[in-house]
Amino acid sequence: MCAMKALNRRQFIASSAALTGAAMLPWSSSCTAAQVASATPGGTPRKGGVLRISVDQAVSVLNPHQVRVNPEYLVAELLYSGLTRLTQAMKAEADLAQSWQASADLRQWTFTLRPDLKFSDGSTLTSADVVASLQALLDLKNASPALNNIGPIKAVSAKDDSTVLIETDAPYADLPVMLAYPDAKIIPASIAQGQMDKLSKASLGAGPFQLVSYDPERKIVVKRNPHYYDPIRPYLDGVEVMVYPDGIAESSALISGDTDLMLSAQSSEYARLSKSSGILPLRVASGQFLNVNMGCDQKPFNDARVRQALSLCVDRQATVDFVADGLGSPGNDTPINAAYPWYANLARKAVDYSKSKVLLAEAGYPDGLDLTLIASDKPATRTQLGIALREMARQGGFRIKVQTMAHSTYLDQVWKKGNFYVGFYNMQPTPDAVFSLLYTSTAAWNETRWNNAEFDSAIKAARETRDDAQRSSLYAKAQQLIHDDVPSVIPTFFDLLAASRDHVAGYHLHPRGAVFRLDHVWLTEKAPVRAV
Repeated sequence: MCAMKALNRRQFIASSAALTGAAMLPWSSSCTAAQVASATPGGTPRKGGVLRISVDQAVSVLNPHQVRVNPEYLVAELLYSGLTRLTQAMKAEADLAQSWQASADLRQWTFTLRPDLKFSDGSTLTSADVVASLQALLDLKNASPALNNIGPIKAVSAKDDSTVLIETDAPYADLPVMLAYPDAKIIPASIAQGQMDKLSKASLGAGPFQLVSYDPERKIVVKRNPHYYDPIRPYLDGVEVMVYPDGIAESSALISGDTDLMLSAQSSEYARLSKSSGILPLRVASGQFLNVNMGCDQKPFNDARVRQALSLCVDRQATVDFVADGLGSPGNDTPINAAYPWYANLARKAVDYSKSKVLLAEAGYPDGLDLTLIASDKPATRTQLGIALREMARQGGFRIKVQTMAHSTYLDQVWKKGNFYVGFYNMQPTPDAVFSLLYTSTAAWNETRWNNAEFDSAIKAARETRDDAQRSSLYAKAQQLIHDDVPSVIPTFFDLLAASRDHVAGYHLHPRGAVFRLDHVWLTEKAPVRAV
């Protein structure tokens, strides 16, 4: 029996207390009916009311071009709009752009803006603002997370006040989807061209709401934007984003009626929420995953046999049960699962300790291998995976010490620098996006330094064709390569979890994890009356 199956929660807590060196510092996801829930009581959308939504960390960044985590993405989406946005089915839909078309070679894209667009102060929004915003996103000195995530854009220009031309370095079929990236919001040209500091404590966007007050550690309040392009939405008068760093306190606030919607719920709290009166538990299958990154340019992980040996020590289903409380699905060492298109359903790896030991011996480690695995303390599932891997890999010849540290320290000292650590990522909008973010040689976050030319070639070719059959074949090849060579171990995908009061209507938990669409939400007659 796998050692992990015998490791219960009490043992995990005891193990965690003894951690070494603890720091003092375009498509639908495939989900079954049982896996999907939405806050969708019946009835016609109605206007009015204030939604109170809780988040689990501070909204430290207000500038939409610099947001990094889900609570910040949420506020940016309330206050700003992009050219496109993501539907529930992971397709691009019109936002500020009402239509777009591509040249035959997929190198030139023409976006036509909606008529009479305005920012929240009533000033006119034109193609000049779009051009300046995209140029700011692509400017290295601004260091926006969108820089490497909105596509290989070469040039942006305005053909007239309502038409934008975007040229790419190479054919790029996914541009409309990638322009829905959370940071790719449109701001006034005057701000984009040198006055970005104005957005650190104030906002000027074209989103469905406008800012009322900003207390990053406690509460952010927004109200309906009267200049929003849609005369019907948003239905809500306003939204209050309330910060609850403690998960139990956050769940209790929802149960007591102090809040209406939890942005995300911990798996440990999900059962309690599901059993509470007046609460709708929300769950959707997602491509969100934990991975164990290995520096492929450094010993011992520059030998693929070491990486392959480690992957053979992992009981995938047991890891889902322990790390995700069963609210997820097994991974197979590729970042693509069934929630994505062009998913290759490869045979799931099975535990094989004998083969693991043979591979280690062939790689020059006949007596096994001592390793230190780094795990940030946020989310806590990183450390849980570390403990799980430590227990499982022991029988395969690995002696792993797990070192946990504060997330800020991890970001500063380990992320993209370390040799052996636990990563955590939301689902991306396309297969190309996740591969190009993490695994190609030119990836924005090339943590593993795998740098496989054959893999790079397959991803590039898939990016440059419209043909679905070709894309399917190329992405299958890419998944096989990453599955076999194991630049990182990916044992677990997480279902996304949240919860709402039963008077919240029209909210659908999004598989991307960074998309919220609160302009589609309304409150039923059962909701408490609140004013902005």
